[in-house]
Amino acid sequence: MARVSYVEVETGSPEVREIYEKTLRGKPGSVHKLFAHRPDVLKTFLPFYASVGRSLERRLYEMVYIRVSMINGCRYCLQHHLSASKRVGVTPEEWARLNAGDYTGFPAKEQAALKFAEKLTRESRNINDADIAALKEHFTEEQIVDLDLLVGLINLTNRLTDPLGADLEFPEEQIPA
Repeated sequence: MARVSYVEVETGSPEVREIYEKTLRGKPGSVHKLFAHRPDVLKTFLPFYASVGRSLERRLYEMVYIRVSMINGCRYCLQHHLSASKRVGVTPEEWARLNAGDYTGFPAKEQAALKFAEKLTRESRNINDADIAALKEHFTEEQIVDLDLLVGLINLTNRLTDPLGADLEFPEEQIPA
């Protein structure tokens, strides 16, 4: 249950109602209803969120989101991205491997991104030239910057949604053991 009240359509300011109707097409999620306490932030956050990671393949984007959310223990983000990952072909067996931190069954490009995302999340101060060189074997510099931004964005959203108690809007997926 949310630790902060939701801003519902009926109780929101005109600015919030406009964001809900136009940007979110009348379907704000729990996190949007929490962020709506700061409509100026919600209004600028949504296009930023939509732009980060878009130079990456969608499957890779979802796998990175899932792994970082697993590391951080963010149930809300994890569940949203497990759901989205099914639409781009990520399987429950791959979820289990991500959960175990076992990247060996993934292609080299995905392994490189997942290893970087994990290191950036766990020990960002230890990222070095070798880490970036490993990425350059598979990604353009634009994609490397986008991957770095994506990992930062995931860490941000992980630290906002669960601590504020965002409720999941659909049934929870189970990760195979």
